[in-house]
Amino acid sequence: MPARAMWKGVIRFGAVSVPIKFYAAVEDRKVHFRLLHKDDEAPVQQKMVHSQTGEPVSPEQIRRGLEIESGEIVLLEEDELKSLEPPESREIRITRFIDPVRINHQWYERPYYIGPDTDRQSYYALAEALRAQHLQGIASWTMRKKAYCGVLNAGDGYLQMITLRRADEVVDVSGLEAPQFRELTRQEMQMAQQLVGALEDDFDPHAFRDEYRERVRDLVMTKARGGTIAFKKVERRRPEVVSLSEMLKQSILKVKEERKIAHG
Repeated sequence: MPARAMWKGVIRFGAVSVPIKFYAAVEDRKVHFRLLHKDDEAPVQQKMVHSQTGEPVSPEQIRRGLEIESGEIVLLEEDELKSLEPPESREIRITRFIDPVRINHQWYERPYYIGPDTDRQSYYALAEALRAQHLQGIASWTMRKKAYCGVLNAGDGYLQMITLRRADEVVDVSGLEAPQFRELTRQEMQMAQQLVGALEDDFDPHAFRDEYRERVRDLVMTKARGGTIAFKKVERRRPEVVSLSEMLKQSILKVKEERKIAHG
């Protein structure tokens, strides 16, 4: 089934306009359990209740409030909040183009595929320019009553947009405790580099699976057929205290043995 566009807009930079479509690049595959009553398995519902009386509260009786530093809760009206929403727009404004290495990974939030809309030629011209110059564009736009900033890049023949977190959302590394360590010996450094080199390989996304979701699915299908699953008890062993040199040496030997088995 062809992918369905979730939003349409126009990328603008300088005097150039590129009509585009947004497509989801990731999807939720988490396990979502249904909540059922213990006795008759009827679905249960969550309701808003008064914290003191326990009585149900209808949507018409609910107001929004925000607690400030003094502990006071300031009440806000729906029309007040609505007036603060960014104005509707289909424009994606590119303000600059930068080298991708200038943005650390913690700033990235959610990816989207960007496809062409009505003008395919301008779309592919932009994608090819970004690919050839190894640049990405810094973008800002409003989508579904929310303001976004992101980076526009080219990959696999398509444009991609990754939304960025705001400056106050990313924890500054200066707030972390500085690591304390001794100087490595020459042998330790060489073995560490040897181990990293031995594990160097291409990225295979299919090697990373949600094993919990797969086990839940197997359990559900087995129980649906009337079967049972015997669960093994995992015994946790305390790790042996060994020197860094010995640990690196054992790791290198283990990697070599695994590679030998894998290649026959």
